[in-house]
This record gives sequence, C-alpha cells and structure tokens, in this order.
Amino acid sequence: MNMKAGLFQQQTMKLAMTQELTQAITLLQYNAQELSAFLEDKALENPFLQLESEHTRPMNPLRERIKHKPSKVNASYDRSQWLQQIGEMKFSLEEYLIGQLPMKKLSALKLKTLKRIIHALDENGYLIEGTEQIAESLGTTTSKVEECLTLLHCLEPAGVGARNLQECLLIQLEHLDEPDELAETIVTEHFDAFSKKKWKEIAKELGITLKEVQVVYDRLQLLNPKPAASFQTEKTSYIVPDAIVDWDGEQFHVQVYDDMLPKISFNQPYFEKFSKTDEKQVNQFLQGKYQDYQWILKSIEQRKETLLRVVQKIVEKQPGFFIKGPKNLRPMTMKEVAGELDIHESTVSRAVREKYVQTPKGTYDLKSFFTSMIQTVTDENTSSSQVKNLISQLISVENKAKPISDQEIADTLEAKEGIVVSRRTVAKYRDQLGIPSSSKRKRYE
Repeated sequence: MNMKAGLFQQQTMKLAMTQELTQAITLLQYNAQELSAFLEDKALENPFLQLESEHTRPMNPLRERIKHKPSKVNASYDRSQWLQQIGEMKFSLEEYLIGQLPMKKLSALKLKTLKRIIHALDENGYLIEGTEQIAESLGTTTSKVEECLTLLHCLEPAGVGARNLQECLLIQLEHLDEPDELAETIVTEHFDAFSKKKWKEIAKELGITLKEVQVVYDRLQLLNPKPAASFQTEKTSYIVPDAIVDWDGEQFHVQVYDDMLPKISFNQPYFEKFSKTDEKQVNQFLQGKYQDYQWILKSIEQRKETLLRVVQKIVEKQPGFFIKGPKNLRPMTMKEVAGELDIHESTVSRAVREKYVQTPKGTYDLKSFFTSMIQTVTDENTSSSQVKNLISQLISVENKAKPISDQEIADTLEAKEGIVVSRRTVAKYRDQLGIPSSSKRKRYE
C-alpha cells in the first residue's frame, strides 16, 4: 500500500442530491390534493408566483346575503327547505345523553358527576378512566361515581359507559325486551372461552348443546360493540383521480387529470418593477425566486410526464382489467414496469403513491395493479388478487357445518384451477381478506 503523502488528482462520478432534484422527487409522489397544498405554500413564499383556480371564486358576504334574502315570493320554498334540514341536525353524544337525564330529580353533585363521566367516554362510548380517578378529581367517593355510572348504563344507546366489551354486551342484553339468561350466563362466566370459540368446553360445563351455543353467538352478533360510533360526524372524503383511462371500443385513451390543480403563472410586471433597482441583495432575491418558479414548472411537467408513462404502461399490460374488470388482473410488478420504461423502480413507486385512476370499471388505487405472481401448472401465471377472489368464492359456497381447511383450499386450487399455492399462503391470503379459520367458521346447526 502506498502511504506516501502528497497531492494527487482523481476523477470520480457521483450524483449530487441538489435541492431542485429533491423537490422534483417530492413532487412526483404528491397526489393532486398534496400538490395543490404545496403550490399554495410556495405562493406564500414567492411573491411572483400566481395561482389561479377555476374551482374557486372570491365571495362578497354582503352580496351573498342580499342575493339569498328571503322574499314573499319564495317564503314558502325557504320554509320547506328549513323543515327539510331539521332531519339533518345531528347531536353530539354528550348532548344526546344529557338530554335523557331526569334533571329535576338529580342533585347538583350527581349531575356534575354524570357530566364528568360522559366527558371520560371515548369515541365508541367506552369509559376510559377509572371510577377512582373520576372520584378523586371531583372530591367524592367511588361508590357515588359507580351509582351515577349505573344510571348512565340505563340510557341509550345501550352499552354506553361500559368499561370493556364484555360489560358492553351485558348492558345491551339487559336492555332486551325478552331476557336471555343463557346469553347473560355465557357472557358473564365464560366470555374468554366463548370469544376463543371453545364452545364444546362451554356446552359440557353448562350441560347444553352446541346448537344452543350457536344461537347465543348469532344473537350477540346483532349487538353493537361500538354503541357510540354513530355519533361520530366525519366529513365525507372524495377521491379525485390523478389519471383517467377511457375505452372507445377500439383503443384506450389515457390522460393525466390536472383540472383540479391551480394554474401557476409568473407575475412579470411585478418582477420587472423591482428589477430596476441596483441593490445586489434585491437582485439575488429576484433571481432566486425566478429560478424557483422555473424549477416548479419543470418539476410539475416531469411529474405529469412520468405519471402518464406509468399509467400508459399499466394499461398496455393490463388490457383485460380495463375491458372486462378486476377479475382479469394479471400479475405485474413495479420492477417489471420500471425495466420497460427504463426508469428506477423507486420512481414507479413514487409515481403511483396514493394516486387513483378512473377507469370504465371504476376508480382504483394505482398500487392495486401491482400484484405478485403465483405459479400454475401451465406456462401461464396468475396474480395474488385472482387467488384471493378464488379463495373467497370457495369459502362462500362451503358447507358451514364442515368448513374446508386451508390445505383443502390449496388442493382444490391446484386440482381445479391449476394454481400452485401452499397451505401457509392460503392462510395468509385468508387473513388479509378478514376471513376466520375453518374452526371459527363452523356452525352447529
């Protein structure tokens, strides 16, 4: 090894991760909503960057008020509209529960305690604080808190105020018009074994048949494990497609949907106004903002071009899906698409991240088109999504008294469909579909 000290010249090649390159990569993985938010932030930073959106307009509150002022002519219409909106009024869980309380019969302390308990409920209606903790915060006794909690358990929705699932189900069973003593006994004394479907053990201990346990199970399925979930008022979310695929019967038409994005432009007059100065710092600032605008334009164009190429390649490789539907999805990987487009696999991954495509068969997540290959006895391959569909179909028509096992499913797929999968693969796909094992699907009737 040469350890001599000195000055040497060496030529190397490396990729420098500049701020502009980082920005281009970041913009590629943005969906329409994220890109719009990014441009709005950039418009705040860059005084020369202008955004114009066809979907927004400034509103004059005074003009809008005058425009919608009720008149004698449309008074009946407005009244009917108001009456229709009564049904749309939604109450919070707290308002709904307090509205059921017998206010005149409650002492100030009881009312305060009940409100404190209601504030300690989670979004599903479960009590997430201990009665000791609530009692300590109010300076009262645990027994008085328990007394108020019992009162809360008598209110609707049934099950609210429970501390766990077992108590929630018991409260709902007590609210039934016809009492079910067997169900109450099983939930009270054998809940753990029941949830693990150790029904033979329960039947033997209680001296009942498996069919009677099955009846209890079916009845509990009608109860609500999240009694307050209906009071959650989440805003409806809408999916805006990033690309659109049309089929005219002969060929596909692919386009990037960017109508929802604000149009960007450069405020040239404003820029020229400040460019007349001789101050060096001002000129550097102006040049920096102009270059920033140019890079944003270039990055958006690259994003659009890359997304279009990726979607076109997906359509080229998955014609059966876009013409006939999801059941004809063929196995395809990101590495395969990246190789054919001569780009990196990570570029494909970023291009399809959280983006959707509108197709003649519905709107789909772009990532859903990439599935692993499953070996068949023929030369052709099939996708994992097709295997999952076949597993669902086999289980849907099985004999519920004797459900088919994962191994039997694997054997059937190979014998009838020519698809070679292991028992473990079947179990994995079944879990992903949310289908329980054969022992938990069994019915005793």
